Amino acid sequence: MLSALLAAPALLALLAGCGDHSSAPTPEPAPSASGAPRYDGSLPPARAVMALVPADATSLAVTDFDEVKAGFGENELSSRDPVAERSAFWRRADRGAPMLTPGLLRPADAALTRRFGFGAADVAWEATFTRSDGNGWVIRLADGVRMAKVKQALDAGVGPLANARVDVADHLLMRAAAEPGQPNWAADPTLTALVDTTAAGTYVARGCLEGAPGTERLQPLHAYAVSLASTLATARLGADREDLFARMHRGRRLPVFNRVFTHPVADPASGRIGYRMADPAAAAEVVLRRQLPFAVCG
Repeated sequence: MLSALLAAPALLALLAGCGDHSSAPTPEPAPSASGAPRYDGSLPPARAVMALVPADATSLAVTDFDEVKAGFGENELSSRDPVAERSAFWRRADRGAPMLTPGLLRPADAALTRRFGFGAADVAWEATFTRSDGNGWVIRLADGVRMAKVKQALDAGVGPLANARVDVADHLLMRAAAEPGQPNWAADPTLTALVDTTAAGTYVARGCLEGAPGTERLQPLHAYAVSLASTLATARLGADREDLFARMHRGRRLPVFNRVFTHPVADPASGRIGYRMADPAAAAEVVLRRQLPFAVCG
């Protein structure tokens, strides 16, 4: 009980300040000629990529590798560093970072770095999304990557780059992403309102999750997001939720969730629940498995 009381002020600060940009809201991407918002690389990664997520996608997972590197003091790590240093980073990240995507270039890293001079260590952030007819992804490469070499790798169809397309100006690689002007997630205010900060990992999903029935009166849930930053996590369910405390307390019923998401604090006005992460890597697994009791259907 004492530890929970001591943890509460830090989590309240997280909900009230860190991650709350109400005084300086995230700007909306400018619309394309068709009216659909277009990609804006100045936004936080999870917000920026929404303009590339097709409107019919059901979930989005983002890993900001620049944030992961910073957490381990490896801000400058790139494919130019020795293999041993890069391998050591990935071992540390796999064990202790809240990564929600696998590092899409990692399986082809040796071939890419040897033949084209870029690889997994040059990814600033990446995103994967799910659709009823297949999945897609977006990779944002670091500014220093030579995009002419990237185009050569695409033409060669190396690893996951087969059938991908490139946006040279914005340093993007994509597969099955929304084309400019096509309907996308950035046009849906229900989704964009859930993402306004930079985090190592961000997960956004439409709808709610089937769960064990309870006695609580829960409001409908149309979408939710989870951001994982260092040792703190934030679930966002939308503003002004009268059922937020009930949803927060449902976490006690699921041991696999309760072990890694601890010391919950809720803010009904903003619709956020703050947690400490006992194990960031395990927390990412729980999110990807959608073992999230706060997101159950009403």
